[in-house]
Amino acid sequence: MSNDAPLAPGLYLVATPIGNLEDITLRALRILRSADRIACEDTRQTQKLLNHFGITTPTVSYHLHNERGRSEELVNALREGARIAVVSDAGMPGIADPGEEIVRAAVEANIAVYPVPGANAVLSALTASGLPTEQFAFHGFLPSKAGERRTVLESLRETLKSAEESATQIFYETPHRIAEALVDVEAVFGPQHPIAVARELTKLHEEFLRGTASEVRSTVQSREGIRGEMVLLISGKLLSEQNESSASLAEQVRRLIGNGISEKDALKQVAKELGIGKSEAYREWQRTRGKR
Repeated sequence: MSNDAPLAPGLYLVATPIGNLEDITLRALRILRSADRIACEDTRQTQKLLNHFGITTPTVSYHLHNERGRSEELVNALREGARIAVVSDAGMPGIADPGEEIVRAAVEANIAVYPVPGANAVLSALTASGLPTEQFAFHGFLPSKAGERRTVLESLRETLKSAEESATQIFYETPHRIAEALVDVEAVFGPQHPIAVARELTKLHEEFLRGTASEVRSTVQSREGIRGEMVLLISGKLLSEQNESSASLAEQVRRLIGNGISEKDALKQVAKELGIGKSEAYREWQRTRGKR
């Protein structure tokens, strides 16, 4: 598409900076200036960006709470030849942000949809994490409730056990939950499992915490407060040490039971010796028993 040509009718998914305003593309600026209107996750947040670049295109709210109704309204305008840009507060719309609903509606209505790529936290974190980049899987946000979060991580670990290829696993996380999430990651994947946390990407205080689950968890817990949006990356390759640890746990529990100690007390004692929680010891014991 020529830069001098009028903007064609259709839906434009425009990536916006995730922190550093210099990361917006020239194409994104041209489309935001030329569109008939801009659908925003938060009009106030987007207006700051538009004001910075002197863009006066009208805006309309488009967020998770009005996504379905607003999509119908916008698609009707698109049918009449409108040129509408969709933006989220940061990054690519539709990736853990509003956008999926209107894209689906536009496709079903045979309306042209144009991706306008740019900054993305997932890819930015992955490429600089030091973890394998050839294959990866993005899961959005981890559940906020501890039990559900642990279940998701345990299910993921089981999936990785049978996977032919090891893909780096990526999640978004919030500052007030990152410490608890890292405790669960360490408990499920083991203290030596390689992970990374990317914080404040492209901003002044950008930071990467790389190392084992135990090291990163310890670093985060040692801080009084931690700010910024987080990207949590977990290596998709399970360490043999973890399997050995599970086998060791099972052997110790069986030995204690053989010496007349109850299963409950045996699990409690082995958990203490291995430095893991009683619930994690019980889960490992049940997994091992299921393989016999």
